[in-house]
Amino acid sequence: MSEFASYPSLRGKTVMMTGGASGIGAEIVKAFAAQGAKVGFLDIDADGAARMAEGLDGVTFEVCDLRDIDALRAAFAALRDRIGGADVLVNNAARDDRHDWRAVTPGYWDERQHTNLRHMFFAIQAVAPDMATKGGGSIINMGSNSWWEAGGGFPAYATAKAAVHGLTRTMARELGRDRIRVNTVVPGWIMTERQKDLWATPEALEAHRKRQCLPDLIDPVYVARMVLFLASDDAKMCSANNYMVEAGSI
Repeated sequence: MSEFASYPSLRGKTVMMTGGASGIGAEIVKAFAAQGAKVGFLDIDADGAARMAEGLDGVTFEVCDLRDIDALRAAFAALRDRIGGADVLVNNAARDDRHDWRAVTPGYWDERQHTNLRHMFFAIQAVAPDMATKGGGSIINMGSNSWWEAGGGFPAYATAKAAVHGLTRTMARELGRDRIRVNTVVPGWIMTERQKDLWATPEALEAHRKRQCLPDLIDPVYVARMVLFLASDDAKMCSANNYMVEAGSI
């Protein structure tokens, strides 16, 4: 949208992110590309990633199952060879599958943590050394309104997302001396195609509108705009904190 801000400090920067083929991640990829950044993303969906990257200048991707840490490391290395060391990392990939707490097995619990949390730390480990060499960078971890609102129906997911905030704050301390900023973006209920297809019934939407302070449902583009701000030099003194995009529902 023409009324949105432009960030000169993002032009030519190298952005790496997880989960860029669809949903919020796709909006983030497009937003950085529109700023003139070089974007490399990881996604398990090969066809979706190819469709996403097609026609976008400066965008490339690697197909990767982020639960496989060796594969994650290799994919980030391949992106680095292609577009250079990262200035920005967006830890976006997650999956909010619903589950009944009574049916959760140890194996399922571990798989949910691997899908929604573990890869974030190892992505940071993979790209932060280049940021330190460059003299700074920005890491943006994607949180969730789920645990803030005490939402039910996915305890393994909500637990992983709550832990993202601990990861953000401790890594902000670890990396701050190298001028690497680490923050969490907290989306509310964002109207991605997945949400619309699976859970956005008229009754659920009406109940959620009542919970929000603002009456409008949230488009993914507004999450992308917050990510851009935190990646830019405009946010140079912002670290170890949460930035909500939830229309006042928390």
